[in-house]
Amino acid sequence: MTTTELLTRGELTVRGQIRDASNAVLYCSVAHDGEETFCVYKPVRGERPLWDFPDGTLAQREVAAYEVSEATGWGLVPPTVLRDGPFGEGMCQLWIEGAPGSELLALVDGEEPEDGWKAIGLAEVGEGRTALLVHADDVRLRRLAVLDAVLNNADRKGGHLLPAEGDRLYAIDHGVTFNAENKLRTLLWGWAGEPLTEEAVEVLKGLQEALAPSAPLAERLAALITPAELDATRARVAALLALGVHPEPSGEWPAIPWPPV
Repeated sequence: MTTTELLTRGELTVRGQIRDASNAVLYCSVAHDGEETFCVYKPVRGERPLWDFPDGTLAQREVAAYEVSEATGWGLVPPTVLRDGPFGEGMCQLWIEGAPGSELLALVDGEEPEDGWKAIGLAEVGEGRTALLVHADDVRLRRLAVLDAVLNNADRKGGHLLPAEGDRLYAIDHGVTFNAENKLRTLLWGWAGEPLTEEAVEVLKGLQEALAPSAPLAERLAALITPAELDATRARVAALLALGVHPEPSGEWPAIPWPPV
């Protein structure tokens, strides 16, 4: 049985609540035919209304983000499904146990990052002092920066980055994605304006084909996001390929989420 099948068909049992989340997030076990794993369950009824996203759509957007991540082949989003649960329909995502790994974010003195780091911007650290916020010049983060540009992720914070066993990196919390308007807000601006890697270009070309009308991915996404949002996703992929560079802040929307971590 695949992980997505287990998440979809298994019996969902609530074990606890993650209380520092802005929406209802429940830690659960899911079991079927002797197999068991742990997951996060976010019921639609526990979503807080947002002024710029339709009510009751965050769970679907989380699933759509997983679908696009899988289409890239990068596997950056944990397996995620939409299903019924103890508190109604919601998204169910594989629980990822974090593992010690390389440092991804840091505050450093000076105005320029050291080798192996990319600058995000200056941050106030108290007593009138500032420090440079940096992220690692890491291929996994660079892939995620491309994925977030496709998803139009409005909330990529440091706490959403989960290093895992096997040198894997997962990213979570994709409820505020796929808006038809440009809302990219992220910590991963270190490559802004730099050419996309050859790998990213090839991935985007494949994604462009996968998003074509009547293609299986496009049909799955059509059940999760609006037609305008699906068209906007296609347009973002086309723009990335046409420009050939990582996007830069638009100036029309706060570039960095708050709090950043």
